[in-house]
Amino acid sequence: MARGVTSRLIGLSIFGFIVWTGVEYVPFGLGTFRYHREGFTLVAGCLGFIFGPYLIVGPIRSAFDALNGQPLSLLISGAIGLIVGLVIAALISVPLFGLNGWFGSTLPLVVSVVMGLAGLFLGVKREREIGGVLPRSLRAPYVPGQASSSVLVDTSAIIDGRIADIAETGFMKTALMVPSFILDELRHIADSSDDLRRSKGRRGLEILGRLRKAVQVEVIVLHVELAQVDEVDNKLVSMARDMDAAILTTDFNLNRVAQLQEVEVLNINDLAGALKPILLPGEELSVNILQEGKESGQGVAYLDDGTMVVVEDGQRYLNMVHTVVVSRILQTSAGRIIFADPKG
Repeated sequence: MARGVTSRLIGLSIFGFIVWTGVEYVPFGLGTFRYHREGFTLVAGCLGFIFGPYLIVGPIRSAFDALNGQPLSLLISGAIGLIVGLVIAALISVPLFGLNGWFGSTLPLVVSVVMGLAGLFLGVKREREIGGVLPRSLRAPYVPGQASSSVLVDTSAIIDGRIADIAETGFMKTALMVPSFILDELRHIADSSDDLRRSKGRRGLEILGRLRKAVQVEVIVLHVELAQVDEVDNKLVSMARDMDAAILTTDFNLNRVAQLQEVEVLNINDLAGALKPILLPGEELSVNILQEGKESGQGVAYLDDGTMVVVEDGQRYLNMVHTVVVSRILQTSAGRIIFADPKG
């Protein structure tokens, strides 16, 4: 009961204050409002007493409840954006105060509201970048098993190219962040005198351009430099640890180093392995037998994902597409090998 009365008194005060002070900005043509200032304020106060809990107090309480569940880094980013917007609005409003009439008092207020909201919106949208330079204690803690809100992309994952295909399917909703030192490494590889490295670097730049054009995923370039760390992999792990971000890579050594430092790793090779089709003995496959096997009479084919299929007595079907029946599946450290027999 006490809370309801308090909410109504707050609504009364806010409505009354708005009308009492707002009368000063009413154009001279509507001077009647000024002569009956007290009466209009009283009416506004009554309206605030009736509707205040629903129009002011309720929305404010809901806003505070929503903000209470947000990470501190998001609130700080929004506050920084709001402050920057208001500073810009103050600079823009300086010449507006010299305008005659109510324009000189109203336009600066409108500019402040618009620029403040714009700064707040941009600050929230750029929370990942701003949060990256904040102390770790101000960011939301990473919970093991919970997906990271940020993903840093390694050079190997960009050159690999499969990340572009994954992004274009729409399964990846998290923004991909590419530090500037990763771009520098790609550029150095693309400028290499070695033909193979140069082609890999150029492929990586093409894949990155393809990612930036994809509408299904957002690519953010982080202009940061960690002068105290030398190697690119160490920079990436250090940055991911400070940002509580995951690393997207295909590099086995980086994978192990990151895991030892309790940094979440998203390995594209692990994803590819998880998506391999499950085959059982007795199933039929149509494969193109490309080469001879190690044993006499064997033929070798490959599935679309690179899995080797050894066809017993398949040499006679060399360079032909033939239907085979799976006999057994061998799992090795290098991957799966499927053994099959020709059908018919």
